[in-house]
Amino acid sequence: MEQVHRLLTAARGHRQEALFSLALATGMRRGEILGLKWQDINFTTSTLQIRRILTRIPTRMPGKGYVEAEPKTQKSRRNIVVASFALASLKQHQQRQLAAKELAGEMWQEHDYVFCTSPGTHLNPTKDVLDPLKALLKKAGLPDIRFHDLCHSAATLLLSEGVHPKVVQELLGHNNISMTMDVYSHVLPGMQQDAISRLNSTLAKFNESEPDHAGA
Repeated sequence: MEQVHRLLTAARGHRQEALFSLALATGMRRGEILGLKWQDINFTTSTLQIRRILTRIPTRMPGKGYVEAEPKTQKSRRNIVVASFALASLKQHQQRQLAAKELAGEMWQEHDYVFCTSPGTHLNPTKDVLDPLKALLKKAGLPDIRFHDLCHSAATLLLSEGVHPKVVQELLGHNNISMTMDVYSHVLPGMQQDAISRLNSTLAKFNESEPDHAGA
C-alpha cells in the first residue's frame, strides 16, 4: 500500500495520472485500458465495461501498428466497479481532454478513446504508457516493474484487504477461480492467519460471555 501511495503521489499532475490510477484501482490490462472509450464508463453507477482491447497486428498479417479487437475470452468482457479516487481522476482527465479537443480543432480525430494523443488517436503502448511509468517509478524511488505488475498490485492489495478471491477473479477476468488462487497464492497465508485471528477473537468473546456453572 505504501508503494502504491508513492506511485500515485509521483503521478499527480502527470498527463497519464488517470491511466495509472485506473490500472491500480481495477487491475485492468494495458490493452484493455488503451481500448477503453468514454461510452464504456458510467459515472452515475461508478462502473465501466470492458468491450474491446487495443492489440498489435500480428507480424504474419498485412498492415502494421495497433487495432481494436474483441477481448480474448468471454470472461474478459466484464463490468467493473471503479473506486472513487480513480473516478475523480477520470473526471479531471475528461475535462483536460475536452480542452485539448477544442485546441486541436479540425486536427482532432474522434475515436472516443479515454486515453489518446493530442489529435485523438490511440496511445502508443510503449512510448506513451510504459516509458512514462518507468520514469514515475524512478521518480518515486520504486522498483522497476512491468505495466502488467500494476494489475498484480491491484489484485494483491484487494486480497490483502480481505476481498473474496471470487470477486478478484471477476475483476481481473480470469476464466476460473483456481487461476486466481494459483497466481496469488503468496497472499493466502496472510489471509488465513488474519481469518484465524478474527475467529479466535470472536470465540474468546463468546467464551467470556458464557455463565460459570462450576458451583451449580
